[in-house]
Amino acid sequence: MSDERLTSPGVWFPPPTLFVAGFLIGLALDRWVIRLHLDDVSRSALVVGGWLLIALGLVILLWAMLTFLRARTAILPSRPARSIVTTGPYRFSRNPMYVAMSAIYIGLSLLMGVVWPLVLLPIVLLSLSALVIRREERYLGDAFGEEYAAYRARVRRWF
Repeated sequence: MSDERLTSPGVWFPPPTLFVAGFLIGLALDRWVIRLHLDDVSRSALVVGGWLLIALGLVILLWAMLTFLRARTAILPSRPARSIVTTGPYRFSRNPMYVAMSAIYIGLSLLMGVVWPLVLLPIVLLSLSALVIRREERYLGDAFGEEYAAYRARVRRWF
Protein backbone atom coordinates (compact mmCIF):
# COMPACT_ATOMS: atom_id res chain seq x y z
CA MET A 1 0.00 0.00 0.00
CA SER A 2 1.37 3.44 -0.87
CA ASP A 3 1.86 6.38 1.49
CA GLU A 4 -0.23 8.64 -0.74
CA ARG A 5 -3.39 10.08 0.74
CA LEU A 6 -6.70 9.06 -0.72
CA THR A 7 -8.36 11.80 -2.77
CA SER A 8 -11.87 10.33 -2.50
CA PRO A 9 -13.55 7.19 -1.20
CA GLY A 10 -13.18 5.69 -4.68
CA VAL A 11 -16.74 4.43 -4.90
CA TRP A 12 -17.36 4.13 -8.65
CA PHE A 13 -21.15 3.75 -8.61
CA PRO A 14 -24.03 5.54 -6.88
CA PRO A 15 -24.83 3.60 -3.65
CA PRO A 16 -28.62 3.71 -4.27
CA THR A 17 -27.86 1.30 -7.13
CA LEU A 18 -27.43 -1.48 -4.57
CA PHE A 19 -30.88 -0.85 -3.13
CA VAL A 20 -32.50 -0.66 -6.57
CA ALA A 21 -30.73 -3.85 -7.72
CA GLY A 22 -31.71 -5.75 -4.57
CA PHE A 23 -35.31 -4.65 -4.86
CA LEU A 24 -35.57 -5.49 -8.57
CA ILE A 25 -33.97 -8.90 -8.06
CA GLY A 26 -36.49 -9.49 -5.25
CA LEU A 27 -39.37 -8.60 -7.56
CA ALA A 28 -37.95 -10.89 -10.26
CA LEU A 29 -37.69 -13.78 -7.77
CA ASP A 30 -41.26 -13.10 -6.70
CA ARG A 31 -42.48 -13.16 -10.27
CA TRP A 32 -40.43 -15.99 -11.79
CA VAL A 33 -39.29 -18.25 -8.94
CA ILE A 34 -41.73 -18.40 -6.04
CA ARG A 35 -44.27 -15.89 -4.81
CA LEU A 36 -43.70 -14.89 -1.20
CA HIS A 37 -46.31 -12.41 -0.06
CA LEU A 38 -47.36 -10.96 3.26
CA ASP A 39 -50.87 -12.40 3.01
CA ASP A 40 -51.24 -12.99 6.75
CA VAL A 41 -50.83 -9.31 7.52
CA SER A 42 -53.66 -6.83 7.21
CA ARG A 43 -53.46 -4.98 3.89
CA SER A 44 -54.25 -1.69 5.58
CA ALA A 45 -51.42 -2.26 8.11
CA LEU A 46 -49.01 -2.91 5.25
CA VAL A 47 -50.12 0.23 3.41
CA VAL A 48 -49.93 2.45 6.50
CA GLY A 49 -46.61 0.96 7.63
CA GLY A 50 -45.19 1.17 4.12
CA TRP A 51 -46.14 4.81 3.64
CA LEU A 52 -44.86 5.75 7.11
CA LEU A 53 -41.46 4.16 6.41
CA ILE A 54 -41.26 5.75 2.96
CA ALA A 55 -42.15 9.18 4.39
CA LEU A 56 -39.67 8.79 7.26
CA GLY A 57 -36.97 7.68 4.83
CA LEU A 58 -37.62 10.62 2.50
CA VAL A 59 -37.50 13.10 5.39
CA ILE A 60 -34.20 11.69 6.70
CA LEU A 61 -32.74 11.55 3.19
CA LEU A 62 -33.70 15.15 2.41
CA TRP A 63 -32.45 16.33 5.82
CA ALA A 64 -29.11 14.53 5.29
CA MET A 65 -28.66 15.90 1.77
CA LEU A 66 -29.52 19.46 2.83
CA THR A 67 -27.06 19.15 5.71
CA PHE A 68 -24.32 18.14 3.25
CA LEU A 69 -25.27 20.99 0.92
CA ARG A 70 -25.11 23.52 3.78
CA ALA A 71 -21.66 22.18 4.70
CA ARG A 72 -20.66 22.46 1.02
CA THR A 73 -19.27 18.96 0.93
CA ALA A 74 -19.70 16.18 -1.60
CA ILE A 75 -22.82 14.03 -1.48
CA LEU A 76 -21.51 11.53 -4.02
CA PRO A 77 -18.89 9.14 -2.60
CA SER A 78 -16.82 9.39 -5.78
CA ARG A 79 -15.89 12.97 -4.85
CA PRO A 80 -13.68 14.32 -2.08
CA ALA A 81 -15.25 15.58 1.14
CA ARG A 82 -14.45 19.11 2.30
CA SER A 83 -15.33 18.48 5.93
CA ILE A 84 -16.74 16.03 8.43
CA VAL A 85 -20.44 16.77 8.81
CA THR A 86 -21.57 16.30 12.41
CA THR A 87 -24.81 18.28 12.46
CA GLY A 88 -28.38 17.41 11.46
CA PRO A 89 -28.99 13.67 11.21
CA TYR A 90 -25.21 13.11 11.33
CA ARG A 91 -25.43 13.72 15.09
CA PHE A 92 -27.23 10.37 15.37
CA SER A 93 -25.83 8.27 12.53
CA ARG A 94 -22.68 8.31 10.41
CA ASN A 95 -24.81 7.02 7.52
CA PRO A 96 -28.28 8.59 7.69
CA MET A 97 -28.67 8.48 3.90
CA TYR A 98 -28.25 4.70 3.95
CA VAL A 99 -30.61 4.43 6.93
CA ALA A 100 -33.13 6.47 4.91
CA MET A 101 -32.71 4.29 1.81
CA SER A 102 -33.22 1.19 3.97
CA ALA A 103 -36.45 2.63 5.39
CA ILE A 104 -37.72 3.48 1.89
CA TYR A 105 -36.76 -0.02 0.67
CA ILE A 106 -38.63 -1.71 3.53
CA GLY A 107 -41.58 0.64 3.09
CA LEU A 108 -41.87 -0.21 -0.61
CA SER A 109 -41.73 -3.93 0.21
CA LEU A 110 -44.55 -3.55 2.73
CA LEU A 111 -46.59 -1.37 0.41
CA MET A 112 -46.29 -3.95 -2.36
CA GLY A 113 -46.75 -6.84 0.09
CA VAL A 114 -43.71 -8.72 -1.25
CA VAL A 115 -41.20 -10.63 0.86
CA TRP A 116 -38.26 -11.30 -1.49
CA PRO A 117 -36.86 -7.77 -1.31
CA LEU A 118 -36.91 -8.08 2.49
CA VAL A 119 -35.09 -11.41 2.28
CA LEU A 120 -32.43 -9.77 0.09
CA LEU A 121 -32.02 -6.64 2.24
CA PRO A 122 -29.26 -8.15 4.43
CA ILE A 123 -27.29 -8.93 1.24
CA VAL A 124 -27.84 -5.35 0.05
CA LEU A 125 -26.60 -4.00 3.39
CA LEU A 126 -23.57 -6.33 3.47
CA SER A 127 -22.72 -5.25 -0.08
CA LEU A 128 -23.16 -1.60 0.91
CA SER A 129 -20.84 -2.11 3.86
CA ALA A 130 -18.16 -3.92 1.83
CA LEU A 131 -18.28 -1.85 -1.36
CA VAL A 132 -19.14 1.62 -0.05
CA ILE A 133 -19.05 2.22 3.71
CA ARG A 134 -15.62 0.65 4.30
CA ARG A 135 -14.15 2.77 1.52
CA GLU A 136 -15.86 5.91 2.81
CA GLU A 137 -14.64 5.34 6.34
CA ARG A 138 -11.09 4.54 5.24
CA TYR A 139 -11.02 7.72 3.15
CA LEU A 140 -12.51 9.91 5.90
CA GLY A 141 -10.03 8.50 8.43
CA ASP A 142 -7.17 9.23 6.06
CA ALA A 143 -8.42 12.71 5.10
CA PHE A 144 -9.52 13.94 8.53
CA GLY A 145 -7.50 11.84 10.98
CA GLU A 146 -8.27 12.49 14.64
CA GLU A 147 -11.33 14.62 13.85
CA TYR A 148 -12.97 11.66 12.12
CA ALA A 149 -11.76 9.20 14.77
CA ALA A 150 -13.42 11.32 17.47
CA TYR A 151 -16.64 11.58 15.44
CA ARG A 152 -16.59 7.84 14.80
CA ALA A 153 -16.17 7.14 18.53
CA ARG A 154 -19.08 9.45 19.36
CA VAL A 155 -21.65 8.51 16.65
CA ARG A 156 -22.93 5.09 15.60
CA ARG A 157 -22.79 3.91 12.01
CA TRP A 158 -26.55 3.25 11.94
CA PHE A 159 -29.13 4.48 14.47
